[in-house]
Amino acid sequence: MNEIRNTIIIGGGPAGYTAALYAARADLNPLVIEGFSWGGQLMITSDVENYPGFKGGIMGPKLMEEFRAQAERFGAEFLTDDVTKVDFSERPFRVWVEGEEHRARTVIVATGASARWLGLPGETQFQGRGVSACATCDGAFFRDKKLIVVGGGDTAMEEAAFLTRFASKVYLIHRRDQMRASKIMQERVFANKKIEPIWNSVVTKYIADEKGEMRAVRLRNVKTNEERELEVAAVFVAIGHDPNTQAYRGKLETDPDGYLIAKRLVESKHPGIFIAGDVADRVYKQAVTAAGSGCAAALEAEKYLSELESHG
Repeated sequence: MNEIRNTIIIGGGPAGYTAALYAARADLNPLVIEGFSWGGQLMITSDVENYPGFKGGIMGPKLMEEFRAQAERFGAEFLTDDVTKVDFSERPFRVWVEGEEHRARTVIVATGASARWLGLPGETQFQGRGVSACATCDGAFFRDKKLIVVGGGDTAMEEAAFLTRFASKVYLIHRRDQMRASKIMQERVFANKKIEPIWNSVVTKYIADEKGEMRAVRLRNVKTNEERELEVAAVFVAIGHDPNTQAYRGKLETDPDGYLIAKRLVESKHPGIFIAGDVADRVYKQAVTAAGSGCAAALEAEKYLSELESHG
């Protein structure tokens, strides 16, 4: 059985790595179980232009490498594997990677969320080349271009409205004949002359140009089965995110959509268990907000351990 750690950090994105940096600098000797998909959603983001400190922008994977290396410099240890089971019912807390058990006095859960995709052939290859799940991240790369937003909820409305700052035209594709979004959001979006809804339709194929970048999509009307091609420079998929909380269902409080519930920013209902980043953030989903909550989680973990020590 492994030694009892001061802290285990589960997750290897902006939140987890920032927590690792702060925990390592506080001499907490953190173990970061970063997962096979370490780096999170930034690993499929090309240019990041809105992270402070990089005036010329930085590639998403490079930014995550820098986060990781900085935490490692101060002594954070990394395990590139996925957590398979946890037990938060007693102290020290127990975390398993396959059959290997790790124990800690505090745990920071920073496992992030994953964007839902359309699941079309070649979608992974198009990510960063015309398919995105974040208008805030990638919209500015498509100035004066025709774009598509897929979805029918408030997020899709917000993405479409944001993209009109850059795009010449935004097509809003929805598989039904009415949106799920709030009435006020719909009114705002449909009053915008740059946005054109295409009802009862789904994207069935991405079509590349000679450089392998997005040139067009094929649309199918779900009522008539009629297909047509629509020339666009990019597709923004806004059909929701799924928090990576499968291992914590029943162990930590979640909302109806599976996001972990934190009180006072990063605290769970279990003293000594802290939550950071997109695993609890259903609103902002930005690297900088995730990093901020990772910092807060590490500071709270340090404070909690100091109080434990002072009480003997």
